[in-house]
Amino acid sequence: MLPVEWTPSPDFREAKNVIANYVEALTEAVPPRVVALSSMGANRTSGLGMITALSLFEQGLRSLRSPVAFVRAGGFFENFLFGLQAAQGGTLPVFYNPTSRKSTMVATNDIGAEVAKLLTGPAWSGHRIIELGSMVSADEVAKQLGEVLKRDVKAFAVPRAGWPEAFEQFGVPKGHTGPAEEMFDGVNAGWMDLGVTGTEHVAGTTSARDVFAGAQQAVKAKGHSV
Repeated sequence: MLPVEWTPSPDFREAKNVIANYVEALTEAVPPRVVALSSMGANRTSGLGMITALSLFEQGLRSLRSPVAFVRAGGFFENFLFGLQAAQGGTLPVFYNPTSRKSTMVATNDIGAEVAKLLTGPAWSGHRIIELGSMVSADEVAKQLGEVLKRDVKAFAVPRAGWPEAFEQFGVPKGHTGPAEEMFDGVNAGWMDLGVTGTEHVAGTTSARDVFAGAQQAVKAKGHSV
């Protein structure tokens, strides 16, 4: 997997350097199989924002002699965990627009399970591409969050003009929010939906509700142990 870089250089040299190191090491070692964590949309080469790094990742690993499985995961349910606090007033701000539109989402537990299965399961030859996740809308995520919080929660699409400021509030430096904005523009355009030709699909088994409930329980348990 590649480390997340929210403020990549225009030429994505940070990712390119890591990819080059991976390719060099794996070319020399020639492991019996390689499993690479990628993202929905990595089949495209433009208009991806931050996901561009994973498109480059896939391109780089295709030169390996080892069998390679690319796990193209959907958006993480865990990215909505801020809602446990932010949605106390009944509103979950999101970059998905419209909020009723479904896009590929998945829990990180399901990613770990699929990667482990690929690493320890039957061998394969050549390249495999696994689309991992299920089509879920921001409205559905908000509803499941509300069930955990025991209150009515509605998803609210942050106006496009307000995205830079919103990303800055999430910690992205001012003036460097472009790649994150472009990524969500791609999501909202449907570029990261399931069904790319030549791929396998594995549905997620962990719901957003499961993720929210687990995090809430962990916070309560931590509070009791202090």
